Amino acid sequence: MPQPSEEIKSRLDIVDVIRDYIPVKAAGVNFRAKCPFHREKTPSFMISPDKQIWHCFGCGKGGDIFGFVMEMEGIDFVEALRLLAPKAGVTLKREDPKLSSQRNRFLDILEVSRRYFHRLLLEGEAARAAREYLKRRGLSEDTIEEWQVGYSPDSWDATLNMLKKSGFSENEIFLAGLVVNRNAGGDNGAGQTRRGFYDRFRGRIMFPINDLNGNTVAFSARVSPEKEATEKMGKYINSPQTMIYDKSRVLFGLDKARAEIKKADLAIIVEGQMDAITAHQHGFKNTVASSGTALTGEQTTLLKRYSANIALAFDMDEAGELAADRGIREAMRAEMSVRVIEVPSGKDPDECIRQNPRDFIKAVETAKPMMRYFFDKALAPLDLSEVDDRRQAAKKLLPVIAKLGNRIEQDHWLRELSARIDVKEEILRETLIKSAAQAKPELSSARAALPEAPAKRPRSREERLSELLLALILRFPVLTDYTLDHLSIEQIVGDENRHIYKNLILFYNKEREDGAPSEPGRTPNDSFRRFKEWLENNQPSAGIRQNYNANPAPETVAGRPGPNGQSLYLDRLAILGDNEFFDHTVEQAQAESMSIILILRKNYLKDRLKELEKMMAEAEKAGDSGPVGELMEEFKALGDELRELGE
Repeated sequence: MPQPSEEIKSRLDIVDVIRDYIPVKAAGVNFRAKCPFHREKTPSFMISPDKQIWHCFGCGKGGDIFGFVMEMEGIDFVEALRLLAPKAGVTLKREDPKLSSQRNRFLDILEVSRRYFHRLLLEGEAARAAREYLKRRGLSEDTIEEWQVGYSPDSWDATLNMLKKSGFSENEIFLAGLVVNRNAGGDNGAGQTRRGFYDRFRGRIMFPINDLNGNTVAFSARVSPEKEATEKMGKYINSPQTMIYDKSRVLFGLDKARAEIKKADLAIIVEGQMDAITAHQHGFKNTVASSGTALTGEQTTLLKRYSANIALAFDMDEAGELAADRGIREAMRAEMSVRVIEVPSGKDPDECIRQNPRDFIKAVETAKPMMRYFFDKALAPLDLSEVDDRRQAAKKLLPVIAKLGNRIEQDHWLRELSARIDVKEEILRETLIKSAAQAKPELSSARAALPEAPAKRPRSREERLSELLLALILRFPVLTDYTLDHLSIEQIVGDENRHIYKNLILFYNKEREDGAPSEPGRTPNDSFRRFKEWLENNQPSAGIRQNYNANPAPETVAGRPGPNGQSLYLDRLAILGDNEFFDHTVEQAQAESMSIILILRKNYLKDRLKELEKMMAEAEKAGDSGPVGELMEEFKALGDELRELGE
């Protein structure tokens, strides 16, 4: 029976998984993208769908589907396994000791709690008022089921005791955010003194907050309607920051909306959970909620995986307008196209949609472009016949124009501002330059925060040719016989290349001894996978350098045996071969390899002849005639060989 990791890899396409994180484009038989792990202008991140590997030629990172998810999510192998398993339709056994990491224990706690709260909402007598409230708000039974809306018991320890009976410790439940620790004791509000832990959520309607893969990582809890008048904790309380929940990196409903966002090429962003749920129930399934806070840079980067277009539908009260402004600025930093939805009726999208969904459809269709919204908002209270108000208009709008990444857009809005406040463009441009200089540090996008690619070690022409020859062999294994017969190990340039070539010889000889099918009966990918597996099971030779880039891969990654330097370098060669020779015929590949072999052999012979000349001169100077004769014989033989090669 295959291991879960192998089964997941066999069911998932690495291109589809990576495309969920970054935009990718076809490049021959492979796919290309800008590397998400370092800053770059020209894409150097390559994905091989045939070999199910990726490699960045800029920073040197590479690996398989698990390696990519681990890098992107900042998680270990077990967590990546759990994240990818549902996508692949693979069931992981919960009792597997490998899955008992602390993070996964927390996910289990949240899952058990979600089921518990949901059952109480549907069946509990104490939840009757909550059920009636949700019905009044227009939520159908199917919607409540889909979103797993729940109800927390009005008790100080019911949830705690339930989770302890399920096998979780008090400390685990606390760290997962479900209980509060009152170390010093105190009155629990019922005239009793409590010490230790007590339930965080009591008598509230529970909205599960999920990560991208549908795992519940937190809750947003609304006070039950019959308690609104007396509740002191506020209408909504949310889970605290935990190991599995970072509110700046999560958007409510994105796990359900991302496919529709990609399909519509638009994300509608509302503030509250009820706004998002109502929107989905009425067909606006590309809607997510910011959970009542302004958008963050991490959230906009997350949204950009699915669409570069967003429409903000925040409440247009004072707080809502402030949130909209901050959200817009974050989206501008991520170079996204932003529109602002002005809800025509009702105080929020939820009420507008319930009253008349067509009004919301029209509001989405007529959403104002970001800059139009800023202009209207900034100029509305001003009297532009007054000098002071014109100065205020420029002060408000020039910094916003400076944030635009597109020069054409900048020019357009600068002209409009000039016309609206009757100030010459030249004056505004001078001020704009100053504003842009001041705004530059603030505008560091998520990509600008990435590290630069490590400096690459300079490579000679011959080392590059050696690399290309190995890439050719990996893509066209039928060339192996000819290459091994005509090129010795010392004629390959570069420690990494020589190491791979040496192991290729050993592997090829072993295959012949074992009676493996001869080429061309095997496919290139079969040969590559067998060689890679053999190479990974054989440790690198002593002294082998792993410096084909300045950032060699570690031998282990987050508790999982990771790709060592030789394995990563092999992936690099394989993708290089796909890129450089994807449209070559076998005949063309053979001609290319012969040409490279000829150059490498000539270069080696010339270099060796120079060495021999130097050694003979030193021997003669020392009066040692013995070595001179031997050196002369080798010198003559190599000279004859070089002349046979056409030199």
